[in-house]
Formats: sequence, C-alpha cells, structure tokens
Amino acid sequence: MMMEWKWLRLIRMAVMLLVLEGCRWCTTDACLEHERIALLHLKPFFNYGNQLQSWVEVKGSDCCKWKRVECNTTTRRLIKLSLNSTRWFDNMGYDMDNGNLNAWYLNTSMFLPFEELKSLYLSGNAIGGDLENEGFGKLSSTLSNLEILDLSYNYLNDSILLSLSELSSLRYLDLSYNQFEGSSHPRGFQLLSRLNNLETLDLSWNSLKNSILFHMRNLSSLKTLRLRRNQLKGRLDHIQDGTQWRLTNLEELDLSNNLFRNNTISFPQGLSSLKSLTLYNNSLQGSLDTKGLSNLTNLKKLDLRWNQIESFQSFKVMKLYKSFVDGGSKLELTHLEVLYLDYNLFNTSVFASLNKLSNLKSLSINYNQLKGSIDTKDLEAFINLRELYMGYNELKDLVIHQELNVSSNVEELYFDGSTLNTNILQSIGVFASLKTLSLHDCGLIGPLPNHGWCDLRNLEVLDVSGNALEGMLPHCFSNLTSLRELDISANRFQIPLSFAPFANLSNLKVLSGDENKMVMEPSFYTSVPKFQLTSISLSKCITSQQLNLELPTFLYYQYDLRYVDLSHNNFSGTVPTWLLENNTKLEVLILMGNSFTGPLSFSSALISNVSSIDISENKLQGQIPTSICSTFPHLWRLFLSKNAFEGNIPLCLSVMKDLSFLDLSNNQLYGKVPEELIAKGSLTILRLSNNKLSGNVVPVVLNSNGVQNLYLDGNNFSGEMTNVDSSTFEFPNSIREIDLSNNKLHGKLPRWIGNASFLERLALSNSGFEGSIPMEFCKLNRLEFLDLSQNHLSGSIPSCFNPPNIEHVHLHGNRLRGPLSLAFYNSSSLVTLDLRGNNLTGNIPKWIDTFSSLSVLLLKDNHFHGKVPIQLCKLHSLSIIDLSQNMFSGPIPSCLGNLSLPMQTKKILDIGIYRQSTEEDESTRIMIANLGLDSYYPYSYFEEVIEFTTKSGFYSYKGHILSYMTGIDLSCNNLTGHIPPELGNLSEIHSLNLSHNKLTGVIPSSFSKLHQIESLDLSYNNLSGEIPNQLVELNSLEVFSVAFNNLSGSIPEPKAQFGTFIENSYEGNPFLCGVILHKSCSKTDSPSTISTVSEDKGEDGLIDTYDFCVSFLVSYVVVLLTIFVVLYINPYWRRAWFSLVGKCITTCHYSNVGNSYLSHFQAMCLATQIAI
Repeated sequence: MMMEWKWLRLIRMAVMLLVLEGCRWCTTDACLEHERIALLHLKPFFNYGNQLQSWVEVKGSDCCKWKRVECNTTTRRLIKLSLNSTRWFDNMGYDMDNGNLNAWYLNTSMFLPFEELKSLYLSGNAIGGDLENEGFGKLSSTLSNLEILDLSYNYLNDSILLSLSELSSLRYLDLSYNQFEGSSHPRGFQLLSRLNNLETLDLSWNSLKNSILFHMRNLSSLKTLRLRRNQLKGRLDHIQDGTQWRLTNLEELDLSNNLFRNNTISFPQGLSSLKSLTLYNNSLQGSLDTKGLSNLTNLKKLDLRWNQIESFQSFKVMKLYKSFVDGGSKLELTHLEVLYLDYNLFNTSVFASLNKLSNLKSLSINYNQLKGSIDTKDLEAFINLRELYMGYNELKDLVIHQELNVSSNVEELYFDGSTLNTNILQSIGVFASLKTLSLHDCGLIGPLPNHGWCDLRNLEVLDVSGNALEGMLPHCFSNLTSLRELDISANRFQIPLSFAPFANLSNLKVLSGDENKMVMEPSFYTSVPKFQLTSISLSKCITSQQLNLELPTFLYYQYDLRYVDLSHNNFSGTVPTWLLENNTKLEVLILMGNSFTGPLSFSSALISNVSSIDISENKLQGQIPTSICSTFPHLWRLFLSKNAFEGNIPLCLSVMKDLSFLDLSNNQLYGKVPEELIAKGSLTILRLSNNKLSGNVVPVVLNSNGVQNLYLDGNNFSGEMTNVDSSTFEFPNSIREIDLSNNKLHGKLPRWIGNASFLERLALSNSGFEGSIPMEFCKLNRLEFLDLSQNHLSGSIPSCFNPPNIEHVHLHGNRLRGPLSLAFYNSSSLVTLDLRGNNLTGNIPKWIDTFSSLSVLLLKDNHFHGKVPIQLCKLHSLSIIDLSQNMFSGPIPSCLGNLSLPMQTKKILDIGIYRQSTEEDESTRIMIANLGLDSYYPYSYFEEVIEFTTKSGFYSYKGHILSYMTGIDLSCNNLTGHIPPELGNLSEIHSLNLSHNKLTGVIPSSFSKLHQIESLDLSYNNLSGEIPNQLVELNSLEVFSVAFNNLSGSIPEPKAQFGTFIENSYEGNPFLCGVILHKSCSKTDSPSTISTVSEDKGEDGLIDTYDFCVSFLVSYVVVLLTIFVVLYINPYWRRAWFSLVGKCITTCHYSNVGNSYLSHFQAMCLATQIAI
C-alpha cells in the first residue's frame, strides 16, 4: 500500500511538472496575439515618417518590444501606448489657423482590445474629434484601468467633452493646445465633474473664459489645474453668482499668460490646500494689492514673473491707522518657501516688504531695477533663505556683515549680468555654507584675488565665465576641495597644459575652460591629477606659438569622461582615439576644427555608449573606416565633413539602427549613394553636399524613408528627373528640405515634386533645368523657401503659385518672361522676392502692397517699365530694393523717404538648433546643460544669400550681416525729375544708387542726414548746382560718385571721408573745381557769376544746337537726292539696291533689333557702373 501511494505521489509530481513545463512552454514573453493584431490595425493611422517601423507583420513577433509600446511584465498585456506625433510630426509646428485643413476624426473603438491599458498618449496628431458612436465614451466599460490620457496639440473642441466625461477611471487628462472655448457646449465642462478620480487637468493654450472656473468648481478630487494662455481676466474671488470654489484638494494652480491686468490678486475661500500659484505674464501693474492671498494659508510657491509690479500693498479697511503706519506693504504668507519676482520693476525696497516671509527658502528677483549696493542687513529676516537670484540688475556691490545669519545659511548666490566690483570676491568668503556661486558676465576684471573666495570650502559650483579675468589661477584655488562644477570660459586666464592648478580638486567633475589661453608649464611637472572628470569643454583656446599643439597631458589620466569638446584649437597629430578606449562611458566626442592628419582608424573593441562623434574640419585622408560601424553600434550623430576623405560611402552605415544625423559633406567621396542607407528609416538629417557622388538622384530622393533634411548639392548627379511615373510611388512624407543645387542634371523640372505635401524648403539652383515651372508646384502648400535660380527656365510664373507660408523665393538668372501675374498675390508671409536677370515685362503691379512682410525686392535686369509705384512705400519692412537695369520712367516717389529700412532678422532663414547632449547619464546631462557645455548644430543647412551691387562691386550678404544690410538701387533706368529731398530721411540706409538716369536739379542737402550711408552714387545724370558741403558729415561714406553731371562750384573740403575720394568721383563735371581736380577755384567766382556763365552757356548751347540741326537737315537732303539720282541713272546699281532691301525685310525683325539694342545698352550701363 505504501508503495502504491509512493508511486501515486511520484506520478502526481510528474504530472504537475509536465503541466508546469507546458505552461512555461505556452506562456512566452510575447504579447497577446489579438493585441498585436490590433496594433497593426492602428499602424496605418499613426505612422508618419515610418516611426512605427518596428511594428512588423510577422506572426509571433513580440509587440511588447515594439517602440512606443509598454506591457505588463507579468500578464504581457499592453499598459502604455505612446502615439504622440506619429500622424503629425511635431517639428512641423502647431498651426491653429491652418491645422483644421488636416484634421481627422478618430475611431476610438480601435483601442478596445487593450483592456489593461493605463496610459494613452495621442498628442500632436491633428485629431479634430471622435467619430459618432465611436467616441471615448465607448471605452469606459472596457478600458476601466485607463488613468492617463494625453490629447494635447490637436484640434479638439467642446463637442468631445461629453464622451470624455464617461472615462471615470481617469486621473490625468491633458487637453492643452486645442480649440476649446467653453461656450459652444455650455454643459460640456460641467460634465467633467463626473470624473471623480481626476487629479490633474491641463486646459492650457485654449480660448476659455472665466466661466471655466465655475464649471471646474465641483472637481473635488483635482490636485493640479493648468489654465495658462487662455482668456481669463478680472477678479477671481467672484466666479459666477457668488458661488465659491470647492477645490479643497487643489495643490497647484497655473493661471499664467492670461489677462488679469489689474493690480489686485484676490482668491475665494475653498483653496485651503493650494501650495503652488502661478500668475506668470499677466501684466499685473504698479503697486500690487495682495490682501486676497491671505486665504491661501498653505501656499508654498508663488510665481509673479513677467509682470510690471513695482511694489506690494495690502490695503486694510479696518485698522486704518496701522495701515498708515506700516504702509500696508508687507506680503504675509508665513508658509511661503519659493517666490519668483523676475522681470518686474522692483527696486531695493522690495526686501523690506518681504520680511514677514520667515520660511522663504528661495527668492528670485532677476531682471528688475535693483541698483547700487545690496546690504545683507536687508536680508536678515530671511533666516531660512538658501537660494538668492539677483542677476541682470544694476548692482555694483554687496555689503556683507559677517555676524548675520543669512551669511551662514545661504547656499546658492546668483549675480549673473550685473556690473560688480572685483573686490566682491574678497568679501564673499563669509558665506560659509555657500555651495553655488554664479558670477557670469559681471564685468569682473584683472587677476583673481588670493583670499576671500578661496575660503568657500563647501563650494560645489563656481561660474565666473564671460568676464575679463586674467593671469594664472592663484594657489589658494586648491582650497576649493568640494568643487564639482567649474566654468571659467570666455576669460583671459592662462591655463597650463597639465592643468596643475586643478590637480588637488578631487571632486571636480565638470570643467568648462573655453576661450582662454593654454600655456606651457615647466617640464619637470609630472603630477597626476586627483580628479576624474565626467565632462570637459576646452573649445577655442588660444595657444602660445612655442607649443607643439598637442593635447593637454592630464587627459591621459582621465577614465570617466562622458563629454569631451576640444574643438577649434588647432591640435595636431593623429586623432586621439585613446580617449575613446580609456573612457568606456564616453558619449560625446567633439574634435572639430583642429589639424588632425592621417587616415582615421578605430580599434575593433566595442564602445557601446558613444552617441555622437564630430571630427569635422580637420585634415584627415583616406577612406572612411568601416570599423566605425561595429565599434560604435549605438552612434546617433556622426560628423566627418570638411576633411579629405575619399572612396565610397561605407555600406555598413546602413545597418547602424540608431544613426540619425550623418554629415559627410565637403570631402572627395565618389560613387553612388547606397540605397540601403537612405531607406534604413532611422536617418533624419543626411548631408552629402560638395563631394563627387554620381548616378541617378531620383531613387535617392524617393527612397528617403524617414529622412527629413536631404542635402545632395554640389555633386555630380546627372540625368533627367522627369522619367518617373508618379502613380507608382508615394513620395516620402517625412521630407521637409531637399537641396539638389549645383549638380549636372538636365531636362524639365520634375512634376512629381508636387506630391511632396510636407516639403518646406526646396533648392534646385544651377542644375541645368529647362522648360516652364510645373503647375504641380502650386500644390506645395507648406513651402517656405524656393530656389530655382541659375537654370534655363522659361515661360511665365504660374499664377496659381501662392503657398500660404512662402517666405523666400529665388528665381534669378533664368529666362522667365511676361508680366508679374497673380503669382504671390496677397503673400503676406513673403520676405524675399528675387527675380533678377529674367525677361519679365510690364509694370510692377499695384497689389504689391499686399506683401506686408516683404524685406528684399530684387527686380534687376528685366524689362519692367512704367513708374516706380508708390505702393512700395506701404511696405514698412522693406530694407533692400534693387530695380536697376530696367526701363522705369517718371519721378522717384518722394514717399520712399518714409521707409524706415529696419534691421530685419526675418531676412535670415530660421535654421533651428539641433542640441547636442548626452543621453545615458542623466546627472551628467543636467550638469552639462547647467554649465552650457552643449554643442549646437543647425537643424537646417539652408542659408539665405542676397546679392547686391554696392561700393562699385557685387557683394553677397548672408547671416547677421544680411539682417543689417539696407540699400536702394534705381540705377540704369529712365527716371526723370528732381531727387526728392525726403530721401534724406533714410537715416539707416547703407547704399543708395541713382546713377545712369535722367535726373535733374540739385543734390539735396538733406543727404547729410544719411549717417549710415557707405556708398552714394549719383553719376551719369543731369544734376546741376553745387555739391552740398554738409556731406562731409557722412563719416561712414566709403564710395562717392557724382561723375558726369552738370555740377559746378567747389567740391567739398577734403576732410574726414571726403579726404579719401579721388578725381574720378567728380570727373565729367567741367565746372567743378578743387585741389583734387587740380583746378583752383577763382576768387571772382561767385554764385552770380556762375549763374551768368550758366545762362550764357545755355544760350550758346541753344544757338549751337540750332546751327547743328539746320546743317544736318541740309546735308541729309543732299545725300538723299544724290542717291536717287545715281539709282535713276544706273539700272544695275538700282537692281542691286532693291535686292538688298528685300533681303533685309525678310530676315530682320524690329523686335530683335530692339532687344539687341536694349541688351547692349544694359551691358554698357552695368560695365560703366562697376568701373566707377
């Protein structure tokens, strides 16, 4: 019997083991199959830029490992789904005005299979609402665990609130950046009171009025309410019908960026739990009445930044005498710990009005009107103060009293942007507890003192960057043994290559020493530093001539670096790959702008933490090593531009799954672009400009899966781009920028580019295109920048071409003809219009004043005629106008003098910032950000370049210089009349060219007010009178010409800038005199004498002209009669003559003759202008 029981027990155990093994075999780590299928059903709706490429239709694929998906580790069911910005890319920008055109309606039933879903993120997807009977309410019974729902950055309105109110399990709801108004569905927001578990509600950036506060009053579970950037205004204590708030659990209230423009802050009862209140940017003004804050007894954080508050007042109806005695000016919030007062109008008396805040720990009063000295006695009431921010005021000094408690308690001091006396460093040592001292851009000069600040033995963060400190760091610097972060950049310190002054700072982790001077130390110094840095930046350091330009020796002893920036130092030798081998946690290595030579090679060892390498702008040669792919498997950014690399692009780059930014431009690479690299999906920016790449460019563009910015300019790509059947492919909807300029393409412009609906910037200049501009380009509704210049395009500009966001258009150097049609009509966003060097005709249309943002208008070298329209005067953003080499006639509009010619940053393309930062180590990333050690890379490599003739030359303007450039060129036309004196009001103009016209009258003396003028050309006109002597006041004038006019009298005194002008500035004016012209001015010459001479000259000229006309007419008649007589007598000559006339009639066209004459005239005019 015992044996039977034993066998039964063994059998039972075996069965249990089999069952357990079977369960283990059946229960894999993969997600549930029906949830995987449901995700695949979602994919077509949320796959912008192929962001869901990991969602593959492979049976058994574990969807828990897919990107944007998170599963419960036990049940393997979906608990989090992050689909934010997957249908509408967030970098496209959130456009409330035009976004509704792309809005769509969501079928929420697609989420029903995810029964354990807790978090759903759908922000930035252009959702306009949910489908009828398929709304969020349908999820309430199935998705009972849904706690977090993010619908921000969409186009939702009040109609969706009913279905949202049924999601009773919600704890967090984000509806910010939508179109809620709170009025179209009055009960909509009231219905949200059903959400009994809701703790956080974000309604920021909508159009809500004060009534929203009434609707929110019953959300008793709410802890956080954000209403920033709405239309709230007036008082808050009476919401509606005197109803009080019941938000007894509310802890955080954000009312920033609203319209509370009075001087009273008043809150009702019912907010007893409120701990944080934000009233940022509400234009609260003057003396602020804070009596209403008395109800907020538990308030710990108050944010009043970006207002216009001058002081605090608390007017008390009761106890009037007491109010009179103490001024009622004290803010009494006894629990307040954090107070932000930045960007207001407070002066130093503000500290007295805050002395009741005994629990205050952090006070920030940057950007106010604090002036002179701050006495620490004014701060003694703040016995618990730990952080004090007083930067960007007009402070000169800090009067310190050692016996005060505030000196011993303060841990962080920020005086950035003040103008402090360097002596402050000698007295700052009394702050014994100080851990952070920031003195960035404080006007400190000279060497650091050797006492005072060196006593701060608890100091952990020191920032003295952006000053004029110089010399060696004092020996006492080694006392700062607690120092972790040090920023001494942008000074004149002498830093030894061994970094000996820092050797004893054993806790130092982050060091920024950019823009200082590195010097050689004594050769016997061999000490090993005690610190192990995590981040170091030594960019743009000046070195002594005798240095070998080798890397600082202390780097050989560093093994914990995460971030290294040694850019722009002219270091030589081979690339220090040992930095990568020694520092296995290194994430970012920046060596650009040095003189490293030889081939590039890396070890075969795996270095998995590196995310970014920049070795651009060096002298590296050979091929790009394929080992880079295996050595750095998680590389995110790779910059190898401006070297001398040759050979093919390594194919292995296409298997680097994390590679997002690749820049191989300005090398000597050849061959084709690997299609696998383009189609890999992870690349967002690919820059291959200025190499020798060849082949057909069409597959590269059409297979750019996920690429946003594609730069292939300056290569040898060839062939036509039109041989593509647009019905057989779908243009990559991720591409925002394409540059194919300066290649060897030909044929017509590809019509299929019109399918690039998300394209924002397109450059196809100097690539041999011909034919007309396709009508399909009119479909590029997102286009901001278009450059089709220097091609062979003909025909007219399509009248339908009027993208709503177009800013910069370059069509110069083509063969476009016809008048300016309705193209660009009412383009209020247009900043630059460059149509130079075409065959355009007609008048400038009067509707040009619809270009309200136009800053640069270039119509040079066309066939425009008519008058210069006065509508140009209405374009108040205009700063550069070039109408030269046309056929404009009539007077110069005097209203042009009303143009302000403002400095325009809009002329520069917005390139954005691609921020470089570490990712793996969060603490290091924060330190790098705090000290500003991030390297910045442009998000776009497009650059706006404007060409303009000035100073007798042809110049290209770009960058910040372009934003300041102003000029008007009306030369080489048929303008008549006087020069308007009003042009003297153009005080900001740098260049004015009115040459080669038919202008008469005198040079306006008002030109002496052109204080910024650098080039003034009035040559080749019919100007008379004297040159105003006041022009010598133009101290910026570099080029001046009044040549070939009818001017008379003495030239201006040869002083200041006029002392630099030579004879050719005045030639062609026989009645001018002066030392420079080697012609003395006779003492007898007076204005009356000159006038008489002029009159006599006019009479003589009239007689001479009469005689000439009579003699010419007589001669003409005689010659004509002679020809007739000869032809009549000799029949042979008669036949030959009529035969010649017949041939001329059949072969010549008057239009050709006219055009040839005009072209010859323009060429002669331009040559003469440049010669001047």
